[in-house]
Formats: sequence, structure tokens, C-alpha cells
Amino acid sequence: MIKINVLATFCLLLVSFVSCNQEKDLQRPNILFCIADDQSFPHAGAYGCEWIKTPAFDWVASRGLLFTNAYTPNAKCAPSRACIITGRNSWQLEAAANHVPFFPAKFKTYAEALRDNGYFVGYTAKGWAPGNPGVVNGKKRGLLGPSFSKIKTIPPTDGISKIDYASNFKAFLKANKEGKPFCFWYGSTEPHRAYEFKSGVDKGGKSLDEIGHVFGFWPDNDTVRYDLLDYAFEIEYFDKHLSRMIEELKENGMLDNTLIVVTADNGMPFPRVKGQEYELSNHLPLAMMWPKGIVNPGRVIEDFVSFTDFAPTFLDIAGIPESESGMQEIEGKSLMPVLFDEPGAKGRGFMVIGKERHDVGRPNDQGYPVRGIVTGEFLYLRNYHPERWPAGNPETGYMNCDGSPTKTWILNDRRKNGESWLWDMNFGKNPSEELYKISEDPECVNNLADDSQYAVIKAGLVEQMDNELKAEGDPRILGNGGIFDTYPYAQKATRNFYNRFMAGENVKAGWINQTDIEKEKLE
Repeated sequence: MIKINVLATFCLLLVSFVSCNQEKDLQRPNILFCIADDQSFPHAGAYGCEWIKTPAFDWVASRGLLFTNAYTPNAKCAPSRACIITGRNSWQLEAAANHVPFFPAKFKTYAEALRDNGYFVGYTAKGWAPGNPGVVNGKKRGLLGPSFSKIKTIPPTDGISKIDYASNFKAFLKANKEGKPFCFWYGSTEPHRAYEFKSGVDKGGKSLDEIGHVFGFWPDNDTVRYDLLDYAFEIEYFDKHLSRMIEELKENGMLDNTLIVVTADNGMPFPRVKGQEYELSNHLPLAMMWPKGIVNPGRVIEDFVSFTDFAPTFLDIAGIPESESGMQEIEGKSLMPVLFDEPGAKGRGFMVIGKERHDVGRPNDQGYPVRGIVTGEFLYLRNYHPERWPAGNPETGYMNCDGSPTKTWILNDRRKNGESWLWDMNFGKNPSEELYKISEDPECVNNLADDSQYAVIKAGLVEQMDNELKAEGDPRILGNGGIFDTYPYAQKATRNFYNRFMAGENVKAGWINQTDIEKEKLE
């Protein structure tokens, strides 16, 4: 809830700026929100990652704040972005808890609230997506304002978008004829799949031995390393456009009073990460910079931050009380006390996470419901339907995992050898409960849920998680979780996909390879 009067705070904390031109110094700040598509923590130079070069992200972090425990409540594009723009957890968003939904008209976004209070808003490339935002007054609803995506460029690979993100940001600034404070969403489509195989080496100048460690739930071979370097190449492309946007702000004299937020929507598009609820799925990079506003820059923030915290922070710095924003009650907490380094200012001590229905590929469009809780030491997960396939059914190609060389290698390993612990880890069914000591096992390989040594810890986490979800009115914890499977997909092409596919209809999903589809039905 918004508790800080931003103008009063400016007067107290930014007194050195308020001299001969008080009105200018107290101008409401601009907001540049930059979101990569599928980038896991800790894949940025500021976190010590040496095989991915992110000088712009690192620059923002060094001159602002670097967050080490930022989490999305739901590790998939549409529900994660819904949490960002509404300030509510996905289980509080009805149909928007799911991937590819009809966005409920009742939920106003922070961009709409800012627009209604004098801000110039817009976005480039991928905003809230995929799904149907609905219609207002006969026009497609602009959840983030109008799109600025017309200017194109020649990308370095076939897998990278032709949209010139930075040039479109420049066009957005020029379109702001009245000089209003602005809020712009830079929605890169990188490093989302598909990649041009070996582009990281052939066009990015990388080498396979740059990667010091391959996660233990994948094979460490050339195929996977090439795949990882292609992923790195696309993150670096995102970072280059961020750098150009920062330069544009400098040239226009806007940098000092612009809050820059850089993050990603969910984890990397590899098996057992994107679309799941493990540490690498939900744990994301985050840096913030605001020269005129952040006190004591260069700090590293270890407290937990939720993606629901962005919306109330943006309202707060714009001086818009939540009660006057027109938004549904916000679950997130403003980060203003953290930005201003107020005495005793702290973030969260834990995060509740979860998911419902993601991509197609299960009978009757069923989801894979999960709820979990993350602390500094442990991750607990409850799988409500362990009889279902977490990555999607094998006979439709494990459709909650994007097609990739890494995915293909692991699937072929099982087909070749009959049994494969790699396949079990990435595509097999999960037990009803999972518990990982992430302080020692961040890759979530060793499940401690049935270990009696951790029974008391597990019980405490379960109680804490359940109490939080009950307080938030989660239908799943209150016994009405089935409602999430009743919300239809917004795209006709994917609705009832499994049943139509199994009946022999010519239905295809472009984000998997045809070889991902198992010829035999697995139990």
C-alpha cells in the first residue's frame, strides 16, 4: 500500500537539488521499464557472470541498486507480466493467472493509471503477452499505452526481432509534444526462442570454454554449450539497446530524473527452467537507477522483491495514492523506502510463488497447478496434480518447454538408452511435494521432501505458505482451484489443442520441434 508522499520525501531527501529552480527539481520522474524475455538470474555481469557481457545492466546497477533476490510469482510470460502491470499475484487475477488468457476488464494497469494522471505512456515490441487484452470503446485495449514498434532494423541473426527498440524509444520521446513525464516499457523479445544455432560463436565471437559451469540437470556437451552461448548472444543484444536508450536520455537531459528498471519476465527458455517453479525459473535479474531519487547508490539489496512491487512503486514516485488510481487492491509493496534508504527499510523475507495453466498439450486444456514458498535457505513446492506431466504431455511434444537443441538432446537420450535420469529430471513426473535447500542446492536437484531430518522445516514452510495464500484469497488453497482450468485460451488455434491433435486434426504449435513429439504414449 502507498504510504509515502513522494513530494514531501523529495523536499526532505533531495534538499541539495532544491535551490534556484525548485519547481523543476520536484518534477515527477520519468519511468523506463526494460524487460528481457526469458533471462534467468544470475546471467548478467553485475552478478559475476563472465560469459554474458551486459555493460549497460552493470552500469545501471553500479549507479543505482542491484537486487539479488527478485522473483516473479509465476514463471511464464503472460502471468508474470500480468503481475507486473497490476501489482497482484497471478492467483489473484482470475483468467490472467493463465498463459494466453482473456485479460479481465476489471484489472486496471499501472500504465493506465499513470496515463489518467498526466503521464505520457507507451511501449515497444512485447508488452503484456500473449493473450487478448480486450476491447474498450470499440478499440483494442492498450494495457501499456500505444505501441511504438514501426521502426525496423536488420538484426544480427534470424532469431532476433527486426524491431529497432532504441529507435522506437527515440520516436516515443519525440511524440511527447507536451513534455509530460513519461512511462515507457521496453519489451525486448530476446532471449526468447528460437535461436540461430551457433550464432553465439559464429556471430558473437564466443567460445565453448567460456562457460565455466553447465547446470547439473543438463548434459555438459557441445550441443548444450552452443545453445547457452546463443542465449547469451541474445541477452547481449537486449543490453545493447538498453545502452542506446540510456544515451538517448543523456542527450535529452532526462537521465537524472528517470527511474530505470531492468529485469526479465521469467527464467531461460531451457528444460526445467521456463514454465516451471524452480529457483532458476522464478529468480530473476533486477537493477534500478534514478540519479535524482535513489539515495546512497551502489547498494546491493538482498531482501526479497516481488514483481507485484513494481506497480505500487511507480504509483508512489508519481504521487498517485492507490485509492485514487482506479486499480484493484494492490498486493505488492512500494520499494520507495528501499530506494530512499530509509532507516529500517526492508523488503520481504520470503516469496510465495505458483502457477496454473501455461502452454497447451494436456487433455481438456488442463494446467499443472503448483504453489510454493521461497526463503533465503529453502524452496518448498506443492504439486496439486502429480499424475500430470509438468512439462506437458509427451504425445504432444512436452509443450510447456520450448523446442531447443538442449531439449532434443535430452529427449533422444531416453529414446536411445531406454532410461535416462536427465529425462526424468527435465520431463518426468514430479512427486506431490518438493523441498530443496537452495542455499546449498540452487539447481534444485536433491529433493528433501521425504527426509525426516527436514520434517519440521517443511511443516513450517507449509503453514507459512498456506496462511499467506489464504490471506490473499487464492482459489486454489480455498478449494476452488478447478476454476483456473475453466478459463478458455484466448487463441482459437490453441483451444482444446490436445483433444484435436489426438483426433488427427492438423494442428501445430510453432514453439516446439516436430521431433519433440513422442511416437509412443508414456505412462
